[in-house]
Amino acid sequence: MGSADSKLNFRKAVIQLTTKTQPVEATDDAFWDQFWADTATSVQDVFALVPAAEIRAVREESPSNLATLCYKAVEKLVQGAESGCHTEKERQIVLNCSRLLTRILPYIFEDPDWRGFFWSTVPGAGRGGGDEDDENARPLAESLLLAVADLLFCPDFTVQSHRRSTVDTAEDIHSIDSCEYIWEAGVGFAHSPQPNYIHDLNRTELLKLLLTCFSEAMYLPPSSDSSNTNPWVQFFCSTENRHALPLFTSLLNVVCAYDPVGYGIPYNHLLFSDYREPLVEEAAQVLIVTLDYDSSTSSSPTVDGTTTGTAMDDVDPPGPDNLFVNYLSRIHREEDFQFILKGVARLLSNPLVQTYLPNSAKKIQFHQELLVLFWKLCDFNKKFLFFVLKSSDVLDILVPVLYFLNDARADQSRVGLMHIGVFILLLLSGERNFGVRLNKPYSVRVPMDIPVFTGTHADLLIIVFHKIITSGHQRLQPLFDCLLTIIVNVSPYLKSLSMVAANKLLHLLEAFSTTWFLFSAVQNHHLVFFLLEVFNNIIQYQFDGNSNLVYAVIRKRNVFHQLANLPTDSQSIQKGLQRKKKPPEPLSRTNSQDGASMEGSRPAAPAEPGTLKTSLVATPGIDKLTEKSQVSEDGTMRSLEPESSQPLPEGNLPSAVSDGEPWSGEVSHPQRDRRRLSSASSCAQWAPTPDWVMSWKSKLPLQTIMRLLQVLVPQVEKICIDKGLTDESEILKFLQHGTLVGLLPVPHPILIRKYQANSGTAMWFRTYMWGVIYLRNVDPPIWYDTDVKLFEIQRV
Repeated sequence: MGSADSKLNFRKAVIQLTTKTQPVEATDDAFWDQFWADTATSVQDVFALVPAAEIRAVREESPSNLATLCYKAVEKLVQGAESGCHTEKERQIVLNCSRLLTRILPYIFEDPDWRGFFWSTVPGAGRGGGDEDDENARPLAESLLLAVADLLFCPDFTVQSHRRSTVDTAEDIHSIDSCEYIWEAGVGFAHSPQPNYIHDLNRTELLKLLLTCFSEAMYLPPSSDSSNTNPWVQFFCSTENRHALPLFTSLLNVVCAYDPVGYGIPYNHLLFSDYREPLVEEAAQVLIVTLDYDSSTSSSPTVDGTTTGTAMDDVDPPGPDNLFVNYLSRIHREEDFQFILKGVARLLSNPLVQTYLPNSAKKIQFHQELLVLFWKLCDFNKKFLFFVLKSSDVLDILVPVLYFLNDARADQSRVGLMHIGVFILLLLSGERNFGVRLNKPYSVRVPMDIPVFTGTHADLLIIVFHKIITSGHQRLQPLFDCLLTIIVNVSPYLKSLSMVAANKLLHLLEAFSTTWFLFSAVQNHHLVFFLLEVFNNIIQYQFDGNSNLVYAVIRKRNVFHQLANLPTDSQSIQKGLQRKKKPPEPLSRTNSQDGASMEGSRPAAPAEPGTLKTSLVATPGIDKLTEKSQVSEDGTMRSLEPESSQPLPEGNLPSAVSDGEPWSGEVSHPQRDRRRLSSASSCAQWAPTPDWVMSWKSKLPLQTIMRLLQVLVPQVEKICIDKGLTDESEILKFLQHGTLVGLLPVPHPILIRKYQANSGTAMWFRTYMWGVIYLRNVDPPIWYDTDVKLFEIQRV
């Protein structure tokens, strides 16, 4: 029968279902088989031929028919899994049922009255199809998930058969050890099976159904209790699923082994369709959803134990019940870490390669899923985190992350990408090794819309952060604390900043220490504290190589004097707040001495009008996001009690700002600025008072810098007068050989603010991840136009 006929028959069946007012018996196979037995419809066809309005109509008007359709489709999947799908006909039925369920499930989830349906047992639906007592009947959801798991390791359907002979001796699907059928070499598996695009397509369809099952989470509003687990994920990742280990390994390996360049031939993707890519995307999405786990509410899933001969650590305690999280946290072999890190770095760098070798490789689109996966790896597996930081390989992650941050800074639809990039760098910056690695010279010339500079990866990081703060859109303000915390964390280890980066840091201090900015919101002065801490760390611990920074501090010494003499009387405060009415100086684009941007770079562009984006929950303030640790002389860290060293003053309001909160430092929007002042988060009635200014002004850590200026400024001025110098190279030479040993105050202890897991970020990750998945699944548009509750869909 032709494809047109089969579509017609399928459509007829759908119309019959929507027009029947009487329940159709489950035993009426002639009727139900029309939906899957003789049709050859693609998933796109199913979406076109089963309109949303009709699914909702059946749900409201003949619920028993919708229930029977779901039950019969699951029954067919269970039968396929039982039989092993040896015939083409059986495989077709499995795929058709899988597509139909993918289409219908979101409409089950959007209606609270239906949500329990898949968790109820259907009479006579025991595992044996009705011979047993109903006592043993499984909920429909469990039968569906177990059938999908079995089907993902079904010889000749989704995996290569190991038998050489014909169908008679076909492998019994229940006796095969699926660990021998892992989809790709990598973690815990050395054999790379022959690529088979039909298997890839079938796996992709089943994973799409699995992802749709897990998407019930999209239909529940964000809650402060992020520990409420997704029952679908919980069951699928439990010991009930005998394929949990091989499937986890298959998903991870398929993602990390993927090379979009094709078989080593550039420009290959223009000639061949790549069947692997859709599978890799689906695998990455399923993987991050199964790893949605709040590590702050439980004992940490990270286990450190003796290493054993297996890919996973065998250690007590067994870790979390979610086996995927458990397995991820127990990977420990160096070669496995190397495989994962190389794979993630290769894929994250793919869009960068595009910029200097256009079309040389297929451009991948799933970098956001990869960033979430990398985050989960570092958060759940501390051994992996230490491995990443052990060599300069971490820079292969850093450069793409900085590229994405710089590229997305003006685009409101990519606020989520900005956040995850910054969270990853915050997590890495809590470890000393990260700061040390940043001293490696930066020679990769990825075209980026930043000034040209010669220097290290630390310079690159500072220059990109400066660009985000001065020319990003105003919804990024909640990230400023995080960006500066990262610079503070790495500052004690930075051996030699370039002149460009040194000037950028002073430009930020200049901008953040204007009276208007300091007095206009309750937590703005925190940014000045962070920057002073950066200067103090570098002067005290890395003075010798940092003549560029010392020179920049001397040149801009008036900024420090103004801070020391900040007025605190009411009249001056009021005057400071009026200043903004004049044309603003601080963060205008012109004043930051930007040289020409790198060759071949495109300016960061705002989102196209009409671009869809999903809303995000606010992230916790920096004080909730991090905990302070003090670095001892031997380099070890000890956690500080939250109160013991608060350089930041009281009245420390959370710096979390909702999506709609513009930033007051944005220059070109005076109306918005005023609105921001009147609606500053959680302190609408707040006004600066002399006592308030005094309370933090007295704590500004200016002693080290004032001492440095006191000693060096007269010497530098003398050189200029004696030699009639206007040229900075002589002064720099003098500063390079100068020393302040014995002249500075006793070095302060180094404080590191380490990321700490908390339920606020766990909830943020859940909304971000599902928002990405919602927007990326457009063909077919699985969740489009359904009533999701986890986030709002907005147009830019």
